[in-house]
Amino acid sequence: MKRFHQLLPIAAILLAPSAMATAQAATAGTPTTRVAVVFSAGHETDPRDRGRPVVLVAGALGVPPEVFREAFTHVHPAPAGTEPDPQQVRENKDALLSALGRYGVTNDRLDTVSNYYRYVRRRGELWPTKPATAYATVKDGVVVGYTVTNSGSGYSSPPTISVPGIPGATALAQLTFNRAFEKNGSVSAITVVSAKAK
Repeated sequence: MKRFHQLLPIAAILLAPSAMATAQAATAGTPTTRVAVVFSAGHETDPRDRGRPVVLVAGALGVPPEVFREAFTHVHPAPAGTEPDPQQVRENKDALLSALGRYGVTNDRLDTVSNYYRYVRRRGELWPTKPATAYATVKDGVVVGYTVTNSGSGYSSPPTISVPGIPGATALAQLTFNRAFEKNGSVSAITVVSAKAK
């Protein structure tokens, strides 16, 4: 009889994990939902660049933005609303290539990138862009993570991200710049800043 009573505590210990697993299973069953996020803005430019998407141009050329900014200090743009004369175009091109050539930027590549990102702001134009898409994973009214389904392109600044139904949820988009136009200024990841509705 004494031996039987000594085994009871051992049996209780062996059974406890099973009961605990049942309790955990009950709480782990809370469903999660996927909510498509809304991207807005993301096309602002640095005030120093006067509307030029320098981060995108530099990314497509494969140089840091500061390198392109320094190179552009040797350029003399035509006054607003006017076209530069051919001589001025040649001088500006020579100035850029003199500064960028050491980074492997060729005349043809400079032309291709410049033409791709050329736009007239006063006409309401914008350089080529492709919107990103993503969804938020929500559990018990709280955003637990984000998944990028299409990274988009053409973002010159991190876009604002909102989650319908959770007005207090905020997130930070991380951008990647690349020589390939379709990957330049793309959303590489999204991190949670505030997860709950306020």
